Amino acid sequence: MYQDNYEDLEFGGDVELVANSYANANIADGELDEEELIMQAQAGVQSIPEQVRNFLGHLHRNLVNCNVNDLAYNYENQFVRLTEKFYAKGPWPEPQYVAALVGDDGLFLTLYRELYYRHIYSRLHPSMETRFRSFENYCDLFNYILNSDGPIELELPNQWLWDIVDEFIYQFQSFCTHRSRVGKRTPEDIELLKDNSQVWNTYSVLNVLYSLIQKSNISKQLEAGQQGGDVIEAAGEFGVRPLYKMLGYFSIVGLVRVHCMLGDYTLALQTMENIELGNSRALFTRVTACHVTVYYYVGFSYLMMGRYADAIQSFAHILTFVSRTKQYHQRSYQFDAVNKKAEQMYALLAIAVSLSPVRVDENIHSYLREKYGDQQHKMQRGGDEAVDIISELYLFACPKFIMPNPPNYADLEAASKAVEPQSFQLKIFLREARLQLVVPTLRSFLRLYTTMDLDRLSSFLDMKPAELRNQLMVYKQRCRQLKWIGGPSLLSGEVTSTTDLDFALQEDMIFIAESRVGRRYADWFIRNTNKVQDLINNQENRQKITIANAGKPKSEETIAAAAAAAVEA
Repeated sequence: MYQDNYEDLEFGGDVELVANSYANANIADGELDEEELIMQAQAGVQSIPEQVRNFLGHLHRNLVNCNVNDLAYNYENQFVRLTEKFYAKGPWPEPQYVAALVGDDGLFLTLYRELYYRHIYSRLHPSMETRFRSFENYCDLFNYILNSDGPIELELPNQWLWDIVDEFIYQFQSFCTHRSRVGKRTPEDIELLKDNSQVWNTYSVLNVLYSLIQKSNISKQLEAGQQGGDVIEAAGEFGVRPLYKMLGYFSIVGLVRVHCMLGDYTLALQTMENIELGNSRALFTRVTACHVTVYYYVGFSYLMMGRYADAIQSFAHILTFVSRTKQYHQRSYQFDAVNKKAEQMYALLAIAVSLSPVRVDENIHSYLREKYGDQQHKMQRGGDEAVDIISELYLFACPKFIMPNPPNYADLEAASKAVEPQSFQLKIFLREARLQLVVPTLRSFLRLYTTMDLDRLSSFLDMKPAELRNQLMVYKQRCRQLKWIGGPSLLSGEVTSTTDLDFALQEDMIFIAESRVGRRYADWFIRNTNKVQDLINNQENRQKITIANAGKPKSEETIAAAAAAAVEA
């Protein structure tokens, strides 16, 4: 059904999304006669475990019959279990061997290769050949989806569609990092990279994402949905299909990630236009990893733009969601990835809270105090020690930045000494953070008084009155930030005060006013009641286990261990 249409597509024809797509990488298979190839194929098929062969057969049938629910089970559960059982430390079967099991179905093999290369990236170390061939396979897949005369007859689970887009961007980032480290590349690798500069080209990757967005008319659909228009009419022939709609939507999130990796935070937030943050029915909430990714990159963009209140709000919102739904995702194959991203957001939140006195949820505040209490205390004291702590947390939690262009292979010595993107972005962030570090220090002194003389405060801080006056003006300006209050544009907002402490300076006298927020006693009692109930449940469970084991005869090993303990005593 798919094979006739799919195999007619030759890569590199009238494709608009990939510029010069995939150049010849001089990677050729060894020359073998036909009989040896047949014997190798038979041996390869026989080497595949029976459980894996059955799984591939079920996966193929569900793909052909468009059984999305069964495909989701195959993908999210069976594939993960078989990976842990048979391929935890090795690659899945070669695609040419799988071809014999599925009747040489071209579309299925392209999707299988996507899983095959993704597994190598996650568990093994991909070679240069693997990186090139994976790019070629993605180009084949996206060409087939985008360049068909009409919508293709293919349905995939939302989780798989998100992973395709997410992995495509991850492999792009991995390749950019790989090629930029010219000091670790062999002369053969340098020549290969030089001859194939269009492989994983930044323009090609952006073109793929923009093409998926344009093909699906997803921007028009989101705009029509917000304005109460006809979404189906705005979707068009391709956009009404779930495959194109979700790929286009996930490509928007992917673009936000790419723009952040390139350091363009304004464009990243602009890309999120018409996607409603905080909407529990938004499409990104259907996939937990996508949900977390959206808030991570939006929060990070706000942080780099100096909009700390918005960054804190974004991080706190998704971290509350993750903590409340953690028990439901423990068996998911994405559990570790979501937890890692959550830890990164906690680190970024610790930085943001230290730079801007914005209140956060009590549970989030308690976790920050337990995990980053010492670091926060040092950051609030300011000085070089605070800068070191911020740098350490930032490098742990920031995205993997990339250089959009290949290095200068003609001058490898200069290319090896080029500034790392991570270091460059850290330098930009610290330039703003150093100005912000004055806020917590001044706030800690001002909140102790209602009126205070400028000379007296300058003696406390060990600085000249003129310098302190400038610092107070910086404090005043830093505590007024642009804050998003809703709407389709994340760049919009109103200038509001981000602190509960305000002051006025009249000649040499400082007048301080603090608006205190009452403590939420109900939350405190509920949280501690839950802790007590957990302790009671644990004690009851231990008591039940002790009673259940009391009537059982003790094994010889248990008796021997007890005797040994008695002798030692």
